[in-house]
Amino acid sequence: MHLSENEGVEGNTFVVTGGLGFVGAALCLELVRRGARQVRSFDLRHSSPWSDDLKNSGVRCIQGDVTKKQDVDNALDGADCVLHLASYGMSGKEMLRFGRCDEVNINGTCNVLEAAFKHEITRIVYVSTYNVVFGGKEILNEQLVLKSNGRPFKNGGKRMYTCAIRPAAIYGPGEDRHLPRIVTLTKLGLALFKIGEPSVKSDWIYVENLVLAIILASMGLLDDIPGREGQPVAAGQPYFVSDGYPVNTFEFLRPLLKSLDYDLPKCTISVPFALSLGKIFQGFYTVLYPWLSKSWLPQPLVLPAEVYKVGVTHYFSYLKAKEELGYVPFKSSKEGMAATISYWQERKRRSLDGPTMFTWIAVTIGMSALFAAGWLPDIGPVPFLRAIHLFFFRTITIVKAVFIVAVVLHVAEGIYAWFLAKRVDPGNAMGWFLQTSALGFFSMRFLLKRAKEHQI
Repeated sequence: MHLSENEGVEGNTFVVTGGLGFVGAALCLELVRRGARQVRSFDLRHSSPWSDDLKNSGVRCIQGDVTKKQDVDNALDGADCVLHLASYGMSGKEMLRFGRCDEVNINGTCNVLEAAFKHEITRIVYVSTYNVVFGGKEILNEQLVLKSNGRPFKNGGKRMYTCAIRPAAIYGPGEDRHLPRIVTLTKLGLALFKIGEPSVKSDWIYVENLVLAIILASMGLLDDIPGREGQPVAAGQPYFVSDGYPVNTFEFLRPLLKSLDYDLPKCTISVPFALSLGKIFQGFYTVLYPWLSKSWLPQPLVLPAEVYKVGVTHYFSYLKAKEELGYVPFKSSKEGMAATISYWQERKRRSLDGPTMFTWIAVTIGMSALFAAGWLPDIGPVPFLRAIHLFFFRTITIVKAVFIVAVVLHVAEGIYAWFLAKRVDPGNAMGWFLQTSALGFFSMRFLLKRAKEHQI
C-alpha cells in the first residue's frame, strides 16, 4: 500500500538516540522537514558540528547517557517513536574497549526498550549493521530489539513493535568515523597497502539513503493503516539497506583520494597476512587499554575486524526493504560520492596541507643529527654521527655552519610562508609558519601550490 512521505511522521514526537552524530543529525533534520510535532536528539555529547543546525531547526537537544535509566526514561517520556542509533565501538581502538561496548550497545539498548515499554511507545527502530551476520553469529543488542516485538503493554490493547535496519558502510559529507581516518592515513603516507583481491566487493550507503530507510521502517511499524490493522509489515523484521552498488572498497575510495591529490597504495597484501598484522596491533593496543579513550593515542593502522570488512566479499540485497518498506535509494552511489568529494575538497582548502609522516621523520632526524655532530660531546652515537658528517663536510666548523645556515633558511622560509598565507590561507597562517620553519621547502611547496590555485 502506498503511503505519503509524511505518514506516521507528521504530528508525532520522535526521539533519536545518538542524535548529535552524523546520521542522527541528518535524521533529526529530515523528521523536522517532514512535519514531526517534536524531534528530540538524545546524545551523550553536549555539542557536535551539527548542533547549531539542529537547534536552529527546532530540534530539542537532550544531553544524557543511554546507560543511565533515568536519563533514558526522561528523554522518552511522551514520545510516539524511538529511532535508536546510539552505539559505541564500531571501528578503531574503541572496538577494543569491550566493557564500554557492552555497556552502551547492550545495557543501553535494554534501557531504551524498558523506557519505551513503560511509556507505551509503539514504534522502535534500531539501526544495526551489515556485520550483524557477517561473523556467523547474532549480535545480542539487535536480537534484544527484535525479540521485544509484539510485547503487549500492561493496560492491554496496544503493543510495542520493533524492527532493525542493517546499513552497509556509511558515507557522505561530514561522515566522521571511516573517511577521516582513511584520508588522514593516506595524507600522512601511512596507508601502506591494500588488502585482499581486487575482486572483493562490499556495499556502501549514502547518508540520505540511510535516513530514508530509517523513516520508511518507522512507517512500516504503523498498526493503524487500513488493511493491516494490528499487523505492521515491518514488525520483528531486519532489513539490509545499501546504495545497491557493490564495489571493491579501495576502488570506491579512489575518486575521493584522487580528488584530494592523494594516491592509493600500490602494494597489496593477502588477508591472512593482514589478519596477522591486525592481531599485532590489537595485542599492542590491548596493553594500552587504560588509555584507549585518550585523544592523544592514535588509531591503530588496522584491526582484525577491519580486515574482514575490506578484504572479504560481503554484500546483501535490499530487495526485502524495497518490497516491504518501499525503499529505493534516493541518491545514486555516483551522486553520493560527488557530494562527498565536494565536501572533502572544501575541507582540505580550509586546513593545513603538508608532506607525509616520513618527511617529518627524515627532516627531524637530519637536523638533529647535524646539531649533535656539531655541538654535543662524544657520548652514545655522537662519535659515529660526527664521523659521518666529517666525511662529507671535512671540518666541525663547516658542520656547524651548515646547521646554522639550514636553521636560518628554514626560519626565513617560515616567515615568507606566514606573509604568503596571510593572502592565501589566513586562517592557517600561523600553522604554515610553524610547519615551514620546521620542514623548509618540503612544506613550502604545498603553500606555493595553494597560492597558484588562488592565482597569486
